[in-house]
Amino acid sequence: MHPDDVKKLLLANLADCEVSVGGDGRHFDITIVGSLFAGLRPVQRQQKVYAVLQDEISAGTIHAVNMKTLTPDECQ
Repeated sequence: MHPDDVKKLLLANLADCEVSVGGDGRHFDITIVGSLFAGLRPVQRQQKVYAVLQDEISAGTIHAVNMKTLTPDECQ
């Protein structure tokens, strides 16, 4: 899976977020900035992202994900 495909998937499912994705096709580094993370603990933020990627992870298309999830205030 190409990083751009992962980015499109995340953008389509996580409203009003800025998404950056890098990777080698199976291992991805993801940074997501969005107000939807406000008030959530880190594990809750990750759960939102994993929910979007779950089908690709289950299929083995995505093997590993390293993610940063930030609110717009945290990003500044």
